[in-house]
Amino acid sequence: MSGWWREFNGLVLPVACGGCGRPRTPLCGECAAELAAPPSRVRPDPEPPGLPVVHAVAPYGDAVRAALLAHKERGALGLAGALGGALADAVRAGAGRLGGEGPVLLVPMPSSRSATAARGHDPVRRLARSAAVRLRCEGVPARVAAVLRQGRRVADQAGLGSRERRENLAGALVVVDRARPLLRGGRVVLVDDLMTTGATLAEGARAVRTAWAGGPGGAAGAEAVPRAGPARACAGAGRAGPASAREAGEGAGVRLAAAVVAASPSAFELNRK
Repeated sequence: MSGWWREFNGLVLPVACGGCGRPRTPLCGECAAELAAPPSRVRPDPEPPGLPVVHAVAPYGDAVRAALLAHKERGALGLAGALGGALADAVRAGAGRLGGEGPVLLVPMPSSRSATAARGHDPVRRLARSAAVRLRCEGVPARVAAVLRQGRRVADQAGLGSRERRENLAGALVVVDRARPLLRGGRVVLVDDLMTTGATLAEGARAVRTAWAGGPGGAAGAEAVPRAGPARACAGAGRAGPASAREAGEGAGVRLAAAVVAASPSAFELNRK
């Protein structure tokens, strides 16, 4: 289904809750409440080398799982506001621990061209845009920096274990050369809809760190902040949520964190231990 047709369907056809199927609402109050928890630090087990500190709002299961899949695979675009609002809370938690000044750069994990074409949209970039709008409405200088690309083909991750996923993704992501100066000027938060093994975020972090150490180039890849007035831009930007800033940054010159909407339930349990 083409992107414009998905957009049209999401606006004019009858909707049902993406979490439980309740009619006449993209996301009912009960399911939305599952996305309203304060962000928590999450850690997969085993934790892949190079994984930055990751924050998530909800365990991946039940209504949250259904909503993420509906948005990602079935083009339920009406869910982007609520899911983007949850992602914004997690981004704020990650950016807060980085400290310093400069814009918050939301770097979405890239989908392959074939996956984007098959779905008719890029779900992670859409959620990143929604989260950036919400953050700007709250006074956070945030923008999307879609600077990561797949430098080579990777196998389907479904069915792969933690080690196999790391091997599959090793060296697969690259930062667009001209975007390197852009990353040096902000607090970078890698964003994705879901973390399971952490392999994708760890590979994204490796690519960003490599770009930080690389040579200069002309800035590219950041999406311009919309010129719409605050009331118009913020009308549907999602709910407000609490911030979290519990830990120090990674070190001088490297301000990098990660944020997701959901993570495996075990990742929440490991952090509590």
